[in-house]
Amino acid sequence: MVTFSDKNRPIYLQIADRICDSIHRGEYARDQRIPSVRETAAAMEVNANTVMRAFDYLQQRGVLANKRGIGYFVAEDGPARVGDLYNDEFIENDLRHTFDRLAAIGLSEADLSRLYVEYLTDRDMLHLLEANKYSNKASNSDIQ
Repeated sequence: MVTFSDKNRPIYLQIADRICDSIHRGEYARDQRIPSVRETAAAMEVNANTVMRAFDYLQQRGVLANKRGIGYFVAEDGPARVGDLYNDEFIENDLRHTFDRLAAIGLSEADLSRLYVEYLTDRDMLHLLEANKYSNKASNSDIQ
């Protein structure tokens, strides 16, 4: 049985999220048929109308395409649209919430800018260290 953990988010949107996650992970490629409304409803133990609403939602956003009589497929630019949806959701929800919290604690624009530059520098240094670690391992194995 599939559980839907977010009680504040409609089930059809949680189903849409799962489909998007599957596309993002590469489980479904562009132009690939996804399970039918009935198959999805049975697998998730929800009403077929709820799944249909999720499919319609994704079709309206260009993630899925309906081929009448055949089924739903990942749209040609579906994977890119999933990325756009993730970005939009992050900016609208997570980033807005973060900015609200930063304003509440009185963090200035200059402080935020400095912290972001430090974060990017630390992240880049971490990537360099990781790259050097793998490069050193490769060099050491070449020597032996």
